Amino acid sequence: MLNREDLDSILVKYTEDTRIVCPECGETRKKKGQKTLSLTMDGNTTLYYCHHCGITGKTKHPDYREPAPKVRAISVPKTTNKELISKYLSGRGISPSLADKYSVVNGKKFFHGHGEQSAIGFVYGNKEAVKWRSVESKAFTQDGAARTLWGVEHIGDDATVLVIVEGEMDLLACATAGIDYCVSVPNGAPQKVSAKQISPEEDNKFSYVWAAKDLIERVDRVVIAVDGDDAGVALAEELARRIGRAKCWSVEWPDGCKDANDVLQSLGAEALSLAIDQAAAMPLEGVYSADDYALEIAHLYDKGLVGGLSTGIPSVDKLFTVVPGQLSVVTGLPGSGKSEFIDQIMVNLAESEGWKFAVASFENPPPLHVAKLSEKYVGKPFFEGMPDRMSRVESVSAMKWVSDHFLFLEQRGGEAATIDSILDRARQAVMRLGIRGLVIDPYNYISQSRSVDNEHQGINEMLTRLVAFARSNQIHIWFIAHPAKMATNPDGSTAVPKGMNISGSAAFFAKADLGITVHLSPEKASEIHVWKVRFKWIGTTGGTVLDYDIPTGRYSELKLEDLPDPFTPRVPDWNETNDDWDIGK
Repeated sequence: MLNREDLDSILVKYTEDTRIVCPECGETRKKKGQKTLSLTMDGNTTLYYCHHCGITGKTKHPDYREPAPKVRAISVPKTTNKELISKYLSGRGISPSLADKYSVVNGKKFFHGHGEQSAIGFVYGNKEAVKWRSVESKAFTQDGAARTLWGVEHIGDDATVLVIVEGEMDLLACATAGIDYCVSVPNGAPQKVSAKQISPEEDNKFSYVWAAKDLIERVDRVVIAVDGDDAGVALAEELARRIGRAKCWSVEWPDGCKDANDVLQSLGAEALSLAIDQAAAMPLEGVYSADDYALEIAHLYDKGLVGGLSTGIPSVDKLFTVVPGQLSVVTGLPGSGKSEFIDQIMVNLAESEGWKFAVASFENPPPLHVAKLSEKYVGKPFFEGMPDRMSRVESVSAMKWVSDHFLFLEQRGGEAATIDSILDRARQAVMRLGIRGLVIDPYNYISQSRSVDNEHQGINEMLTRLVAFARSNQIHIWFIAHPAKMATNPDGSTAVPKGMNISGSAAFFAKADLGITVHLSPEKASEIHVWKVRFKWIGTTGGTVLDYDIPTGRYSELKLEDLPDPFTPRVPDWNETNDDWDIGK
C-alpha cells in the first residue's frame, strides 16, 4: 500500500477536477487503464476517492496560490497583414472586405508537428478565443476556448432565418453570397459517429446551442448547412435533436460539393444562395424512401440487430435493453421499488454510456433524490446512522457526478404539473444538456387538460405525445404509473399488476414500447416482470428476481447461496396459454 508521501507526490500535480488511474489498485486490475480515482479540487486541497478499491482522503498543495481572477479576453494581434489575409480569402472565393467585420486577423503561431507558421485567426465573441489555421499547411490550433457560435453577434433582431454551417470559411462564403444571417459552430463536426448519432461523450461540445437559445427560439426556422459526410450528418442530427426538428431545414449540396465554401469556389455565389434557399424541411413523420435510411441500413448490415444498451444487470438484459426513441411504462404496487429500479438503470447508463437525464419526480424532492443517486453511484449509505457511511469527500465527488448527469424538473411555483410544462422543460434539457433519458414519476401528479372529455381520452393523448417526443428527440422515456387496487391471492399475497391493471386507461398497455412491473414477493424479493416488448430485438417478455440492498439502494443479481434456508424466491415466468403470470420456482 502506498504511503501518504508517495500518494501526495502523485496527486499534487493535478489542479482541476478529474479522474485518473488509481495508484493504489490500478496496476493490480485486469483493466489497468481504467480511471477509477476521482479528484475534486477544494481550494488548496485535493479530495480523492477510488470507486474500485475505496481509498479516500485529501491532500494539500504546498505551493498553492489563490488563483487570479480569470480574464475572459485573450491577446489578439494589434497589427495584421491585410494583404496576406486578402490573398488567403480571395483564393477561396471569399470577399476580403469581410475580414474586418468578422474580425479575421493574422499572426505567427506554433503548430504541433509543423513549428511556427504564418496563420489566419478567427476571433470569437469579445476576444474569448481565436481559432487559427495555418496558411502554409492544414494545421489548426486555438487560443482560449471557443464556446459560442461564430458570427452570432452580427445576427440582427429582425432575423427570421438562421443558417448554421460547420466552419468559419463556410460562414464567410455565405456572407460573400449575401447571406448575412449565418453562424458557424465553434468545434466542427463530432469525432465519434455511429449510425447518424454522436457519442454521448461529445455532448458537452454542444453548449453553444443553449448559449444561443434566445436567438434560436426567436427565428422562424434554422437552416442546417453542414458537410455531407457521416460526421456532418451526425452533427446535423444532433443540432436538430436539440433545436427541435419542426424548426429545422437541411441543405443538400450540389453534386461534387461538400460544403458552402466548396459551392462558392466551384459554382459561384448565386449557386450557393440557391442551395440555401432550396433547403428542405427536416422530416418529422411521413413517408420516406429507402435512401432516407441509408446509414441505418448499412449499420444493420454490418452489426445486425444488436439490441439496445445494457441496463447494467445481466439478468435484466435478457429481458430488455434500452433504446433511444422509446417509451417504457413502469408500474408496481406502492413501496415495490419502481422508482429505485429506474434510478439504478439511470446510474448504470450514466456510468457505462455517459447518458444524461431529466427527472420529473414528484414524490422525491430533488435534494433527497440526489442523495439516493449518490448512494447508488458510490455504493455506500448517504445518511448518518448507517454502517460504512460515505465520507464527505465521497459525497462531494458523488454530488459533482450527479450534477454532470442529471437535471431535475421541479414545480417550485406550486402550480400543478401538466404534460405541456414537463415536455417544455424536457425540451430545454435536450437543448442545454443533450439528455438521452427522461423520467416522469408518477402519472397521478400530472393535471389533465380540461379540454378532454374523460380520463381515458386524456391518458391516450398524453401517451401519444410522449411517444412522439421520445421519437423526435431520440430519448428514452420512463413513465411510472400506479396500478388500480389489486386483488389478494388466497395465500395473502397480492397479484402482480400488469399494463392492463394500471389505473385510468388501457392505453398504458397499448402505447408502451416496453412494459415493466417491479413487484415484492411475499418473501420480500424484488421481482422484475416484463409484460410487453414491442420489438423482439430489444427483449422478450418474462421475469427475473434481483437483490435489493437497502442501505445503498442498489439492485444487483440475486445470489441464492447467500440466502438462508428455507427461503426460496419466486421466479416469474410468462404463460402464453392463459396470457397471465404463473409464479413457480
